[in-house]
Amino acid sequence: MAYKVDFNNVSTAGLESSPVAEALAGLRANEARYFKNKYNYDFTVVPASESQDVIDYVNRILKEERNIEFATKPLETSQTQVENIKWTHVFYEDGLGVNVLYTINDPKKRAVGFKLSEGMEVPKELEGKFKFARQRSKLAGTIRGSFFVIKGEY
Repeated sequence: MAYKVDFNNVSTAGLESSPVAEALAGLRANEARYFKNKYNYDFTVVPASESQDVIDYVNRILKEERNIEFATKPLETSQTQVENIKWTHVFYEDGLGVNVLYTINDPKKRAVGFKLSEGMEVPKELEGKFKFARQRSKLAGTIRGSFFVIKGEY
């Protein structure tokens, strides 16, 4: 069951099992606001239990590009195409948000981003491999983020 994320009234719906549910809800709402403002697109999420194909897609890219396999449980996913960009998101129980930006016709503009909810530790799978920049968000507090460029075709 798809759920439209409301960034005006932030809800932890679907994220209740996370120890940082409120911060993760803020992170998810921050993404929703970005998509509404930049693309006039309503950001929707689907429970992970209903979107294994999306999780498999992200897991394949993480494994093949950087040999990363997360132990934490995925809670929700989102996948859409706006303009010529395929956007895929996975929100994990520990507070991690992973997004894949994959331009359809420009292999130089493809990347995986990691966003850490306020209050969560850097996942052991990412420790020492990435430097995280900090960003302030009214919806999510302090977000730490990093990324890497995708080299393969997916």
